[in-house]
Amino acid sequence: MSTSEFAFDAIDDLDAGAARLVATLSALDGAGLRAPSALPGWSRAHVATHIARNADSLCNLLEWARTGTEIPQYPSVEQRNADIEAGVRRGRDEIVEDVRASAARFTGLARALPVDARDARVRAMAGFEHPAWYLILRRWHEVEAHHVDLAAGYGPADWPDRYVGWALRSTLADMAVLPAERLPGLAGHRIVVTDLGEEAVLGEATGAEASGTARALLGWLSGRSDGAGVAARGALPEPPPWPHAPAGFR
Repeated sequence: MSTSEFAFDAIDDLDAGAARLVATLSALDGAGLRAPSALPGWSRAHVATHIARNADSLCNLLEWARTGTEIPQYPSVEQRNADIEAGVRRGRDEIVEDVRASAARFTGLARALPVDARDARVRAMAGFEHPAWYLILRRWHEVEAHHVDLAAGYGPADWPDRYVGWALRSTLADMAVLPAERLPGLAGHRIVVTDLGEEAVLGEATGAEASGTARALLGWLSGRSDGAGVAARGALPEPPPWPHAPAGFR
């Protein structure tokens, strides 16, 4: 199965992840939704609103691919931030429904994307270009990682195995081509994935090594865990901001 075929095959996984996310949000009362998230300065309502607006922004890119008319992911960073702050002021039920409905809009548009538009190039807000099919995988990251960021009982241990396998391999491939200055403490590390029998070297090998299961490594490299379950020679370095621009589309 090609990576593009895998992306469309993963839409059902994405829907299941969104359903778990909505279930977590639905179990919170108004005060719980206003409580701090794991992201500095953001409440759970901020995280939820960001997840919804992210879905809409990726819908913009699906429309760009479908029509051939350029539509930016967000009008501007300032507008993105303003929309999140405005959304936080809504009631609990409205926020939860927004997350549910926006997630459904995205996967509905992804399923309906014409075959001849799947390889159309679109541009992420971060500036890199990629084919439209990669939007599904970008969204998968958003749903699973930000579900953890809610700090409401869902963690890396709850990530589906299929997501962990893809996301860890993708993360290592993307990190392996980063210049050393983008890998501060991780430059030269060999990353050993004990349960997959795989490894990657980040830059020029120095003898430094970190090892663990795919799940433990992904939690650490994505900044969603403190590195529990990861063994290292010496202190475990802090990984760079995640996710990274995909190696094949820079």
